[in-house]
Amino acid sequence: MDGKSLDIRKEKLEAIKQIIPEAFAENKIDWEKLKATLGEDIEFKNERYVLNWAGKADAFRVLQTPTTSTLAPCPEESIDFETTKNIFIEGENLEVLKVLQKSYFGKIKMIYIDPPYNTGNDSFIYPDRFAESREEYLSRVGDKDESGYMTREGLFRKNSKDSGHYHSNWLSMMYPRLFLARNLLRDDGLIFVSIDDNEIENLRLLMNEIFGEDKFVGQIIWKNKYGAGAKTKGFIEVHEYIVCYSKNDIIDIESELSNEQILEYDKNKDEKYELRGGYVTQPLMTTSLDKRENLQYSIEHKGETIKPRKQWVWEKERLIQAINNNEIVIKKKKDGTFSVRAKVYLKDENGKIRNGKPLTILNGPFNQAGTKEVAELIGNDIYSFPKPSDLIKYLFSFTVNNKGERSALYLDFFSGSGTSAQAIMDLNVKDGGTRNYICVQMPELCDQNSEAFKAGYKTIAEICKERIRKVIKKIKDEQSEKLDLDNNFKHQDLGFKVFKLQKSNLKIWRPDLIENEDQLTNQLQIHTDALDEKAKTEDILHELILKSGVDLTAGIELKHGYYMVNGEIILALEKMDEVLVKDIIDKEPKKVIVLERLFKENDQLKTNTALQMKDADIDFQVI
Repeated sequence: MDGKSLDIRKEKLEAIKQIIPEAFAENKIDWEKLKATLGEDIEFKNERYVLNWAGKADAFRVLQTPTTSTLAPCPEESIDFETTKNIFIEGENLEVLKVLQKSYFGKIKMIYIDPPYNTGNDSFIYPDRFAESREEYLSRVGDKDESGYMTREGLFRKNSKDSGHYHSNWLSMMYPRLFLARNLLRDDGLIFVSIDDNEIENLRLLMNEIFGEDKFVGQIIWKNKYGAGAKTKGFIEVHEYIVCYSKNDIIDIESELSNEQILEYDKNKDEKYELRGGYVTQPLMTTSLDKRENLQYSIEHKGETIKPRKQWVWEKERLIQAINNNEIVIKKKKDGTFSVRAKVYLKDENGKIRNGKPLTILNGPFNQAGTKEVAELIGNDIYSFPKPSDLIKYLFSFTVNNKGERSALYLDFFSGSGTSAQAIMDLNVKDGGTRNYICVQMPELCDQNSEAFKAGYKTIAEICKERIRKVIKKIKDEQSEKLDLDNNFKHQDLGFKVFKLQKSNLKIWRPDLIENEDQLTNQLQIHTDALDEKAKTEDILHELILKSGVDLTAGIELKHGYYMVNGEIILALEKMDEVLVKDIIDKEPKKVIVLERLFKENDQLKTNTALQMKDADIDFQVI
C-alpha cells in the first residue's frame, strides 16, 4: 500500500493498453497510431522508415556542440608516465570523446563498451546544457562536493520505466557517444557493445543509423550465467548480447576457437594427434565455383573411380598428395556416390592452434569468473557485475581481413572496473604483443554504504585505476619467476598515463555575456592574456599538444627553453628571445607555438620572429 487514492487516469490507460498495445509508445498514447488502429483513414506525418524519438534533435545538438575542455596529466597517479603508451582518462565520456577527436581520429582498431542497460534502475541521464559557462554548469548541477569530487546527483538522474521518455532518454544518451566513437575507429575497425533485452532492438536500429545497416557484422548471444533463481514471471535469463559493427566493409573475420569448437576437433583423431590435435572435415567437391577444366578430373580409390558432379575444390596434384598423407576421408554413401572430405586439424604444422570463424552463440566465460578475478585483485564486493576479462580478450583477439596484429590501439569509454585494460595486458603476456589501451571512466562517487567506500575508494575511477595497478603488479611478479627465453617481457608496456578532464587553460571568449559597452570592455581586459593565470606549464603543454592534433603518447623533449614534440612541433611556453628563435629555426620544425606573454609587449621581437618563421616555411602561431 502506498496510501494514495485510485488513479482513475492510470487505470483507464492500462485498460486501453491491454486492448490496443500497438497504440502506445514509451507509456504514452500515440494518437496517430490509435486512430489508424481504430480504422480512421489518416496519413502519417513524414511517413518513412526511420528511427525517431523524443529528444533526437537535442541529441544532435549535444553531438555538434564543440568542447573547450582539455586533459590534465597526473604523473603522480600513473606508472611509467614518460614512457608508457597506455592511457586512463578520468572524466565524463562524452566530453572526453570530443577532446580525443582531433588526435585520435581513425586510429582505434577496436572499441568495446558496456553501457547502462536501461533496466529501469539505471542512473545515466546527463544534464546537457549549451548556453552557459563551465562554471555555471558545475554550479547548477552541484557537480562537485566539498572535496572536489563529482556528485552523483549532479551528473545522473534515474531513468525510471515510469518515465514518458524511458527509451528516448537512453537513445539520446547513446547517440552522440556512438557517433563520436565511430569517428575514432580505423577503416578496418570494429566496435562491440554489450546489452541485454531492454534495449537490444533500439541499439540495433541506432547503430544501423550511425554505422550503416550494411556494416552490421554479427550479434552474439552470450550465455553469461550458469543458472539463476526460479523467481521469475517467465524465462530464466542466462544470456546477454554483444553487438558488433564495422567502420567500413569487412572482408573476413576470424577468432580464437571456442571450447565447443575445440571439442568438435577432438572427436576425430589420427596418427598426427600428438602434434596437430584432432580434426574436422570439409567437402572437396563443389558446384558453386566457376567452371575450370583443371578441377575436372577423376581419382581412383580402392579399385573404384570417383568423379565429382561438377568439379573439385583442389587441383589433382594437391588432392593426391593429401590422400597419400592420410589427410583425406573418403566414404561411400548408400546411393553409390562418394563423399570426399579434407581433414582440417586443430593445430598447424608448428603445433599452434588455428583460428576459426566466430560463432553467434558464446557459452561463457561466465559473470562469476569476472566477479572472482576482481575480488582476487582488489577485494570482495568492491565492484558489481564486472565482465570477465576472458570475454574481452576473446573479442579483442579477432583477426580482421587476415591481418593478425599485435600492436594496435583499443578503446573502452565505459571502463567500469578496468576489465578491458586487463584484457589487453593479458593478451600481450600471452603472445608477446604490444597492444595499447585508452580507458575512460567517470569519477562517479561510490555509495557511502558500499564495500568499495568502506575500503577507501571514493569513486569508480579510483577502483579502475587500482585494478590496473594490481594487474601490472601481478604480471610483474609472475614474470619475475620465469625465464624470458623469447624476450617477450622486455617489450611489455606495464604502465599507464593518467589524465583528468578539466576546463581549458585558455580563456574562452563569451559573446553571450556581452550586452553593453562595459561588458565588452571587461571581456577585452580578461583576454589581454589568453591563458588562465593559474594554468600550469605541464597542463598548457598537453592541451596545446591535443589541440594540435597530436596524441597523448607523443615524444616530448625539453630543450633549451622550449619543448620539442615528435621532432615536428615546438612549443615555447616559458621564454623567448632572438637566440631562442635562431635555435628553434635551426631545428626545422613544421610548426611553432609561442605564448603571447613571452614577447612582453616587445612588438619588434614578435614581428621579426613571425617574418623569420615565414621565411623558413614554418607554421607559426601565437597564443
